[in-house]
Amino acid sequence: MKKSGKYDTTGPVEAQFEPGSRGRVLKNLLGIMKKREMDAAETAEHGRIFAELLAHFGPAHRFSAHDICTMHKAWLGAIYSWAGQYRNVNVSKGGFSFAAAQHIPSLMHEFEKSILREQTPCSFASMDEIAHAIAVVHVELLLIHPFREGNGRLARVLAIFMGLQAGLPPLDFQDIKGKRKQEYFAAVRAGLGRNYVPMEKIFMAVIAKTLKEAGKHQAG
Repeated sequence: MKKSGKYDTTGPVEAQFEPGSRGRVLKNLLGIMKKREMDAAETAEHGRIFAELLAHFGPAHRFSAHDICTMHKAWLGAIYSWAGQYRNVNVSKGGFSFAAAQHIPSLMHEFEKSILREQTPCSFASMDEIAHAIAVVHVELLLIHPFREGNGRLARVLAIFMGLQAGLPPLDFQDIKGKRKQEYFAAVRAGLGRNYVPMEKIFMAVIAKTLKEAGKHQAG
């Protein structure tokens, strides 16, 4: 088993990490060896993709597995050669194993045909329904963990787009840290038993915070 800064991995490990990075930075197109520099590069690209993708994913759009790959490629394509492609290594975090790599194509196909078809476009009437839809999509995508890197941030981008479909401002995830981050991880794990209530509560809080902050800006 190979251990990186974020995940334990099993499977092919050759050429996964940038030479000289001490196993902290994945092999990349930019030759970056320092984790802090890579974090900055990924964050810069992450901030760029919203405007690029907003033109494609409007209020009536039903998301697909292909869309998710497109979003990942648009975000990390300048950094990793495998951006937009499903991972071919098994990954775990804190002793929790995500879906086996060999099952990802079939799991993403089922994810599209059932959950994405049912929950998008996210045009539900009540906040409870909106939070439920976003929570289900978010949890199931994270349990599959289709990519080698960037799954959590990509899932949050998808949640933001679903919120926009529902008429919400861009969701604010800044409060998910410390104790709340542990609750967030526990909510993902609860999804193994199709229990989405913990994640629904988290998204209800995120929506409430987002609307509160948006109200302050409008009042100002």
